[in-house]
Amino acid sequence: MSTHHELNHLLAAKSDQAVALYHHLIAKFNEIGPVEIHPAKTMMVISNGKKRIAWVMQLGKNFVHVVFPFRQAYSDNLCFQKIAQVPGDEQYNHHFRMLSTGDVNDEVMRFMRIAYNEESDL
Repeated sequence: MSTHHELNHLLAAKSDQAVALYHHLIAKFNEIGPVEIHPAKTMMVISNGKKRIAWVMQLGKNFVHVVFPFRQAYSDNLCFQKIAQVPGDEQYNHHFRMLSTGDVNDEVMRFMRIAYNEESDL
């Protein structure tokens, strides 16, 4: 199955609102730089062509749940609902729940840029 077909399959059963939020997120990432989408069985991986920069973990009825992997915890923020270190690793997963297109504000865009540009092998 092609990547495009797999992506369409993952989005097909989702609400119009969740699909619109997903497309908005990808459009905002593309403002930073080109991204690739790699659908998996239960999620979609967003990469900058060199590394994974985020995972779309869930498309709910009215939200998109995204995880950003960073090498440090960015605790001083208003956008992440949870930050958890991966056991035995230097990776900190930052959980972001997008309920409206306005949730991708300046603060979130700052973290999207960090994720996009961070030199890492995460």
